[in-house]
Amino acid sequence: MNKSRVLECLGYPVFTDELESLLTKNKVLVNTINQYSYCIAQQDPEFEKSLKGSEVLLPDGIGIVLAAKLLKKRSIKKIAGADLHSFLLKKMDDECGSCFYLGASIETLEKIEARIHAEYPNIKVGSYSPPYKKKFTEQDNRDMLKQVNQFRPQVLFIGMTAPKQEKWAFAHKYELDSNIICSIGAVFDFYAGTVKRPGKIWISLGLEWLGRLIKEPKRMWKRYIYYGAIFGFYLVKEKINSLFKLGRYKFAN
Repeated sequence: MNKSRVLECLGYPVFTDELESLLTKNKVLVNTINQYSYCIAQQDPEFEKSLKGSEVLLPDGIGIVLAAKLLKKRSIKKIAGADLHSFLLKKMDDECGSCFYLGASIETLEKIEARIHAEYPNIKVGSYSPPYKKKFTEQDNRDMLKQVNQFRPQVLFIGMTAPKQEKWAFAHKYELDSNIICSIGAVFDFYAGTVKRPGKIWISLGLEWLGRLIKEPKRMWKRYIYYGAIFGFYLVKEKINSLFKLGRYKFAN
């Protein structure tokens, strides 16, 4: 990715360009980063490597937007996985393209395919539901690669929850016969309608996280409250460090 299109923030190359720039002949691995994934990656080197190894790392969270403002004095736009998904579907429909959904249950995938056929009739769509387990076997991996590569989609959407999906996509990137590989997790449920995404008002106010927390407090409290506090600590620590370095530089000069 062109360095002019990214902002180094909290040690990660965060994407700041328009989604149109993703449409390239080169293979592109797209992941997202938010306050939760940042905190998890602090304790998981493999996950951190997977995120930093993406060609594109979308700022999918108000926490990352605030971090860019606080630490880099840059205003960047939040780009959610759902925004990426919608953008790519419209492009593929215009170009009679193809996409493949890897992850989720068979029932969820059936709902996704039915909606694709109704809303984007020009898209050729396929899917595969891998076994639900913490760690895949070599046979599981071969089966997933076979399903994707037999279909040869232009765009591969992966939805197996973080950090499993990011690690898997990074590990198998060069074995996948797909031009754009996207780890988009919850978007599978949003698009299938099994989980409702907060409305446009919540999103426009930067409060999508609060809308999700209100809808699913038991499942989301740790992601947004607990890890939100930890992320805040990291931000303050990084800001203090940057001020200290700046003060030391001025003193030396």
